Amino acid sequence: MIEFQLKVRRGSFQLEMECSLATPWTVVFGPSGAGKSTLLRLIAGLDLPDSGRIALDGRYLADTEIGLHLRPGKRSIGFVAQRPALFPHLSVSTNIAYGLISLTRSAQQERVSAMLDLVGAGHLIDRSPHSLSGGEAQRVSLARAMAPMPRLLLLDEPLSALDAGARDQLLMRLQAWLSEQKIQTILVTHDAADALATEAEVAMLSEGKLTALGPANEVLAAERNRLLARLKGV
Repeated sequence: MIEFQLKVRRGSFQLEMECSLATPWTVVFGPSGAGKSTLLRLIAGLDLPDSGRIALDGRYLADTEIGLHLRPGKRSIGFVAQRPALFPHLSVSTNIAYGLISLTRSAQQERVSAMLDLVGAGHLIDRSPHSLSGGEAQRVSLARAMAPMPRLLLLDEPLSALDAGARDQLLMRLQAWLSEQKIQTILVTHDAADALATEAEVAMLSEGKLTALGPANEVLAAERNRLLARLKGV
């Protein structure tokens, strides 16, 4: 379970939220500029809150009152940003193995192969990042984030370069595997179809505030009706 009470100002934008997320799969939904990416970066430890605290499974990751701020690598959190950030001088295989120093060489190779197969990218294992398409790079970034088996996985529109059919298939496969491994996941999206397809709990953000939290079919009822009407040509 991830719990946070956060306040941060960036220019004219202010994010102020207090929330507990306990379900295995949560979608953070809202328009551009709502604060979705900012929230994930704060949880991951890539940005600092002006005030507040963050706890994962009862362990504090940040608390401004006592000056606590665990570095990203100490949080047991995997993070996939909108734009893949692979090491350009390393192969796909070495990129994914980078955070697996506690495993033996053979265990690393097994984990790398398993993660690439999971995201449908086994054929890319010996490729270099500069030779990958946008969708291929996103798949490899996902594999790298999951390889260390984090306690929490943060996904910031990680499949935007894939077409709708490929994205839906991969999301379903990932959701099943992450649930089996008991890795809590938070997915940021501005596409209601992603939330409705996975039957997620949805946290709705607007202008830096949490406006609704609950099952996708309830929180996104209006969006669902709009999508159905579009499919029917209404």
